[in-house]
Amino acid sequence: MKRALLLVPLCASVLVAQGNSGLSIASPTADTLLTGPVVLRAAIDPALVERVQSLTFYADGKVICADVPARRPECPWNAGADVKQHLIRVVAALAGDARVVATVRTARLDFAESVRVDVVQVAAVVTDRSGHFVSGLDQNAFRLSEDGVPQKISHFAAQNSDLDLVVAVDASGSMEDALPDLKEAVKAFLGALGPRDHVTLIAFNDNMYTLASRETSATARVDAVDRLVAFGGTALYDVLSKSIDLVATGTGRRAVVLFTDGDDRNSQATLASTEEKLQGSDATLFVVGLGRGATADALRKTLEDLADSSGGRVLFAEKAKELREPFTAVVSELANQYLIGFESSNGKRDGGWRALKIETTDKRYRVRARQGYRAAAK
Repeated sequence: MKRALLLVPLCASVLVAQGNSGLSIASPTADTLLTGPVVLRAAIDPALVERVQSLTFYADGKVICADVPARRPECPWNAGADVKQHLIRVVAALAGDARVVATVRTARLDFAESVRVDVVQVAAVVTDRSGHFVSGLDQNAFRLSEDGVPQKISHFAAQNSDLDLVVAVDASGSMEDALPDLKEAVKAFLGALGPRDHVTLIAFNDNMYTLASRETSATARVDAVDRLVAFGGTALYDVLSKSIDLVATGTGRRAVVLFTDGDDRNSQATLASTEEKLQGSDATLFVVGLGRGATADALRKTLEDLADSSGGRVLFAEKAKELREPFTAVVSELANQYLIGFESSNGKRDGGWRALKIETTDKRYRVRARQGYRAAAK
């Protein structure tokens, strides 16, 4: 794809062509669908870093971040609830009034110019009788109903559509001995995700710590895992509630992968409030349980109920060395999700529960998706 050099008349300025300037936009890329909170990132060649005095980030002609240091070329921005094309520009100010410019125009949705907030999105996985994933289905292969009333599917994306993912890892004190094996399993998991997937990595104990924010770089994702340190208690419901908030807006597939080895001990949020928040989100929840997280019946039932209602799964490992297998299973699940959207024929904004049923026209196939959603309230 050709990239145009943006020529801005500047007195006594030197503009360097984008192709060999040493400045580029790492995120978003030209095929990114921007929505909700994002982090704009520039990439600067090491030879140019010392010459850059500051960076300015623009979105659609407006200054988003100014005086950004070259050592951390990032800019947080909220792209809004609608998915549409954006022009992102980064200007690097060099010594002597010179400027270097990089631009990228992001992608737009194939099926519409934008997706409205009232579109309900459902991620679905289809398997055959042997439990193998079924790929290659189109929109006409699915039937969807809400509270028993057939709904018209208005938006559809096949497997490997854009994914916004939060990975929340239990780093409480009880994980100290298992931490080396956990790090290796999480690194393998993150390394297997796609380059277009936006990954936020969170560590939690009594509190929550963001190690990587909506990262698309496989290297940066894996490097962030090394910052995991085990200490403190477990605030399971707090981190799940906050993780849902991080993927609550926008369009495209959204999921939360939660790893824990124990019961909640320190949360302010309750199970009921967390469950209600999950019902109001279209994020799919996957849980990987270790130790007590795999063997305690009450905790296991709680995690299964939460994940099942969202269309996700709970996978367990009794020993830390067995963690790679469940994390690999989650990667397979995510890679085989279809994204189905519809506008409910029930226009009431009463905050009520709406039961969903998705099936395929081929009765040999089984569909796993969230069981329903909580409608918006006035």
